[in-house]
Amino acid sequence: MKKLAIGITLSVFLFGISFAFAQMGGGMMEGQKGGMQQGQMMEHGGMMEHGQMMGDMMGMSNQMSEMMGKMSGMMKDMPAGNMKMMSGVMADMSHQMMEMSKAMGRGKISTKEMKKMQDRMTEIQKKMSGMEMHK
Repeated sequence: MKKLAIGITLSVFLFGISFAFAQMGGGMMEGQKGGMQQGQMMEHGGMMEHGQMMGDMMGMSNQMSEMMGKMSGMMKDMPAGNMKMMSGVMADMSHQMMEMSKAMGRGKISTKEMKKMQDRMTEIQKKMSGMEMHK
């Protein structure tokens, strides 16, 4: 039963990652169609350029994908006590995905907000490393 719940949770999370990749791909296509449009963000008022924002978002998505792969491997022989820790990391990753999605939906993000998201990503990775050590 626990394996089924973990499998369902993992499937939903992977769907979220796929959605984020699809959103990023669509956003890039629109930017390419219009060339240098007014929608292209400039670094004024602390806002990031569109290309830089998308590059950073892709980097974080790749980091999440790597972590999901590690989680999948860890689930095979995970002690019951570590499931709660894994659940916490998954919740953190889900929250991070929502924040990334909101920023992409707005089509802009400040350098401060991006730094905060990247710092949060580093925290999640540290939690993952801690889980790997507790195996």
